[in-house]
Amino acid sequence: MPLPAESNVPSRSDLAWAISVGGIATVSFTIFVVFAWYFSATLFLVFAGILLGVALNAMTQLLGRVIGGPQPLRLALVCLVMAALLGGMLYLGGATIASQAKTLSSTLKSQVVSVKTYLEQHGVDTSYFDFNSILSDAPKDGEKETTAAEIPGHVAPSTAPIPKTSNLPSAGTIASSGGAIVTQTLKILLGTVGAVGNFFIVLFLGLAFAAQPSVYRTGLLQLTPKRHRAPVTVVVDRISDTLQRWLVAQMITMVAVGAVTWLGLKLIGIPSAFILGVQAGLLAFIPTVGALLGGLIVVLASLASGWFAGVSAFVLFMGVHALESYILTPILQRQALDIPPATLFAFQITLGVVFGVWGLALALPVMAIAKVVIDYLREDEAVGTMSEA
Repeated sequence: MPLPAESNVPSRSDLAWAISVGGIATVSFTIFVVFAWYFSATLFLVFAGILLGVALNAMTQLLGRVIGGPQPLRLALVCLVMAALLGGMLYLGGATIASQAKTLSSTLKSQVVSVKTYLEQHGVDTSYFDFNSILSDAPKDGEKETTAAEIPGHVAPSTAPIPKTSNLPSAGTIASSGGAIVTQTLKILLGTVGAVGNFFIVLFLGLAFAAQPSVYRTGLLQLTPKRHRAPVTVVVDRISDTLQRWLVAQMITMVAVGAVTWLGLKLIGIPSAFILGVQAGLLAFIPTVGALLGGLIVVLASLASGWFAGVSAFVLFMGVHALESYILTPILQRQALDIPPATLFAFQITLGVVFGVWGLALALPVMAIAKVVIDYLREDEAVGTMSEA
């Protein structure tokens, strides 16, 4: 018996509604992806400020467990202690850092040139690598600076008095030279201003978030519809707790890695031990990739002092890596994050290729947030299945 035509009306309206909602969701997601792609640097900058705020808030809470007191006072104490430590390090070791950084830069350039020469002598094509900037600054092994007298066809200047002639450059030459100088100066100034500006943006956002964390949490929850506010509250609190525990553990790991690297290289006798320890501690913020990059820099810099120093530095790097991977990380972060290394490494490489340095540096906290959301959705799905059963 055929159904009346009126019975198909609800099903058709439901289908039209589903198609409309699906189309709106697809268009909204596409707009979000395009926006995130074009403004990825700004979004990562804001995210870095949020991470700094979470870290300051975590240290403020830890200080509250020790001395108590109001939250603004504890935050002020944390900021003063951090500023004093940073200022003291720059005051006591500023000249050392500057001189060792210059020495390290020259050493790394010469070592990269040596590696390039060695590879070319053994038939390896190095044209795929960008060595032009390094080769322009660092002389190859066995080469020396060419003086004017060594140039073929060069005639030594006569000691006889030279008649006065007018060899002033033309107006076009002066204009082009002046334009090039102004262009390079502007590039340097804009780069410096951009780096300093990004630093202060992250610092301001971190202090603002840490000063009133409850205000921003409440504001975020107010943007959520009431029927979804309870689960969103749970997810936001879990993300905050996870990031706080991870950041505290990561800061302890960075200090330990930097100190052990510095003391080990100092015992070996590497000239740039302090700056290498600082960069090893900073690169420890980036799991896996940061450790590999830091170890490569340490070994290359140590090879300038001889093969024994290079081998000793490699053994030190393996020991520091074992300390970080098998002792510090399992103890400090066993309750913070549980992400398989291969998954994390693949995600880091993907974000690094797509978004550059920002994506590589902030891949782990981004993945931590995604993991918290996925775990909550799985728990909710499991609860729903049990209730249906």
